[in-house]
This record gives sequence, C-alpha cells and structure tokens, in this order.
Amino acid sequence: MKAKEFFFKAYANLPLSLRQEIIVVLDNEPLSWNAVKIEIENETSKGKAILVKLVQMRIIKEDG
Repeated sequence: MKAKEFFFKAYANLPLSLRQEIIVVLDNEPLSWNAVKIEIENETSKGKAILVKLVQMRIIKEDG
C-alpha cells in the first residue's frame, strides 16, 4: 500500500468532527485533514510534499 492509500484509509476512518483539525504545517501554512485531502486528491506538488511530511512524522506509512 502506498502513502496515498494509507492517507485515504486514515481519512475515511476519521470522525467528521476531527477533519477540521490541523494535521500538518507546510511552509508556515497550517493545513487541516480536509485541505490535505484536496491537495492529495489533485496530486499537486504541495500534496506530494505533504505525503512526505506525514510519512516522516509517522502519521502514515510509506508502504507495507
């Protein structure tokens, strides 16, 4: 499973009320689960950087 798939699995299991919470700060910009989902879905450069950061923070796995 790739990092992107791990993210979507975690997102799907997250209570709706928590999706507004900040998960990561990238370039001094705090991003919620919802904002991160949009960036990853659209495969933006920011989305790719977010996935790398989430793996580094061990919030999601890279593979496995």
